[in-house]
Amino acid sequence: MATYVMSDIHGCFDEFQEMLARISLSGNDRLVLAGDYIDRGPKSREMLEWLEECPDNIIPIRGNHDIEFAEYVRLMQQIDESCGLMTDAVSNEDTRVLLETLQYLIRLRAGISFEYFDYYGTVTDLIMNRGTTLEELARWAHMLEGLPLFERFECSGRDCAVAHAGFCDEGALKKSKYSRLDDFCIYAREEVLDIGGMEHGMVIFGHTPTIIGDSAYFNSGRVFNYHDSKKDCVFINIDCGCAYRRAYPSANLACLRADDGEVLYLYD
Repeated sequence: MATYVMSDIHGCFDEFQEMLARISLSGNDRLVLAGDYIDRGPKSREMLEWLEECPDNIIPIRGNHDIEFAEYVRLMQQIDESCGLMTDAVSNEDTRVLLETLQYLIRLRAGISFEYFDYYGTVTDLIMNRGTTLEELARWAHMLEGLPLFERFECSGRDCAVAHAGFCDEGALKKSKYSRLDDFCIYAREEVLDIGGMEHGMVIFGHTPTIIGDSAYFNSGRVFNYHDSKKDCVFINIDCGCAYRRAYPSANLACLRADDGEVLYLYD
């Protein structure tokens, strides 16, 4: 049995499917997906539909874009109720009206403190161009909210944690700006290397693309690997920025085989 890890698919559904075909994932293998399934890429709907049906040996966990998508949907439901719109949840036309009402209220600054609503335009695209209904949005939001925060397992004699942005123990969390482990695992960046990890462990994560030049994880679109000798902890950032490929030719989609550290890149 092999354990594979991928992260930050961001609507690049076709590329994701190509990678699955390349690794020939069997029912005896395990694939952990480290969050951020939507936004930026062109096929968020296809990715959400796939997540609903993914087999038991694939373990998707939460990313910040996934949680924010769910928050957008919950806001739409709140507006529907507070404004008495009585939206037919299975009607795309009614869902369009609800979206337009919310957008209008935001423009008016009518007591809605959500200026970054649908920042990447995914909800709008799903409704206006893909025929999506409020019922579908609510179902996907519920699914994403229920995903685990991290996945832990033993790998090559190490305690391995896969989380979207990084992982730390409760003691180290007190040294960070985050009051909850949830926030650290979903939003942390360079502080993962400073206070994250665990003794004799391994942390696999994404969130910060390795194509970003001023980032501590910059590695020209290849997987970033760092060993903290004090903790004897290995840090592996597998977000190689696939969704940025038009702007960054070195951007890639990576799949890590955690058992031996081998990395397969979609674009060699």
